[in-house]
Amino acid sequence: MTTISVFCKNLEEYIDIEGGSTLAQIAGLLDKRLDFTPICCRVNNKTEGLDFAIYQPKQIEFQDCTTGSGPRVYTRSLCMMLYAAVEKLIPGTRLRIEHSISHGYYCLLDGCCAVTASLVEALKAKMNELADADIPFVKHCKLTTDVADMFEQRGLHSKTELLRTKRELYTSYYTLGDVCDSYYGVLAPSTGHIKVFDLIVYKEGMLLLPFDASNPKVSATPVPQEKMYKAFTDYLRFDNIIGVSNVGEFNRFIEKNDAADIVNVSEALHEKALAHISDEITARYENGGARIVLISGPSSSGKTTTTKRLSIQLMTNLLKPQMISLDDYFVNRENTPRDESGDYDYESLYALDLKQFNADLTAILSGEEVELPYYNFELGCRQYRGNKIMLEPGSILLIEGIHGLNPELTAQIPEEMKFRIYVSALTTLSIDDHNWVPTTDNRLLRRIIRDHKYRGTSAESTIRRWPSVRRGEEKWIFPYQENADAMFNSSFVFELAMMKDYAENILRTVPADVPEYAEAYRLRKFLSYFQPIDSSLLPSTSLLREFLGGSSFRY
Repeated sequence: MTTISVFCKNLEEYIDIEGGSTLAQIAGLLDKRLDFTPICCRVNNKTEGLDFAIYQPKQIEFQDCTTGSGPRVYTRSLCMMLYAAVEKLIPGTRLRIEHSISHGYYCLLDGCCAVTASLVEALKAKMNELADADIPFVKHCKLTTDVADMFEQRGLHSKTELLRTKRELYTSYYTLGDVCDSYYGVLAPSTGHIKVFDLIVYKEGMLLLPFDASNPKVSATPVPQEKMYKAFTDYLRFDNIIGVSNVGEFNRFIEKNDAADIVNVSEALHEKALAHISDEITARYENGGARIVLISGPSSSGKTTTTKRLSIQLMTNLLKPQMISLDDYFVNRENTPRDESGDYDYESLYALDLKQFNADLTAILSGEEVELPYYNFELGCRQYRGNKIMLEPGSILLIEGIHGLNPELTAQIPEEMKFRIYVSALTTLSIDDHNWVPTTDNRLLRRIIRDHKYRGTSAESTIRRWPSVRRGEEKWIFPYQENADAMFNSSFVFELAMMKDYAENILRTVPADVPEYAEAYRLRKFLSYFQPIDSSLLPSTSLLREFLGGSSFRY
């Protein structure tokens, strides 16, 4: 056998292996030197399963279930175990894993009896049996036509439709015993790696809970998210009405040249939702309340355009909106607090100049004219450019920013004077029945495009900062989202197809020799499932123009 040398990032040294060794075999050789159990490995900054064989010199970095690509590998494997349990206990039932919510994944069962506590307990027990049996997830690769036919015979129609619209020659899939399934990423070596999880009754279905991110030895604890659940289900009903609930169905629409219809209907849905929120605000205003509208949401949720479009709706209700962006109250970059990793924590409430904001807000509400600041993101400093504001009779103040729902921001304002809106891109389109589109991926792609286009930031830099952004959101934004008086879903069923060409071109600029390449490659693979849509179909007032450019609004 040929001996080759690979560089192991975990050990920061070269090791000699036999050519053709799998990553699992290499991990076995290093067993006493690795202080964790690998679930996957990055090979030349691309995530691979431990069945991957090495024939040439490579850089390898083993990862456990908590680091890098590990959590996604763990969750995918957990989903296949749930599907296998469904197939064993209630064969012929369609499992739909819809979206993430309440620290877990919302799952529905079609074609079976009602989802009861006893049924869910039985499924959970079967999953635990699979974990104890330590059954391997086996990867296969066949002609796409053969895989599509196999899925069709097993009733996995959403997967069949996806494969037949993706039009690739070969397709990979996994088997777990006699159950087969496909995922847009690698799985764990075996079910024995997936020991920590829970499955509970939730609404009309079930909630699949992986391990707790802060303590991987226990399963995640669900949190109440009633308003978020309603926002999701409202859009799921819309997707079902237009006949586009997964990517395969969506691609068929594109092939039929029906993209314009989807764009127009989706834009109309946004307009209708904003009109409804505007009417609710106006009713409160006329009853003596709602003098301040606080628009909050995580990064790249589209808060700015939502605020501008809402202001138009309020004007049609004969109110005079005045707008303030909390982003303009960022402290200068060198004064920005840092997170536990040493990165600038722009998601922290204290990244804002709260003293100046409250002084300006008090003056504005007192009827004074105030010059608002402008934050220059390229220079990282606050400037003044003569933008002045003064409230008039009939005026209503719109304040947008990620901390709008944090009570500390406007603690001095009476509650009846405030109306809170939470904006988020709650993606309801699924790749197929067992693969959903993560809301965080949608927002990350928006941010990559926006930062590249308007802030002079590379995709590499945006991806590198994203984990810090996500930690900040978990701490500073998500705990307050249920405080909202209204929720606005800023996503579009078509947007990933419309962002596809923009995002792919930017993601290709991420060099292969940096860790961020793994995420860039994953996102490119994810986007490959979508047929592209020409952005010329997008109206100039669309929220998506905030990221793609060409908006009729001024930012």
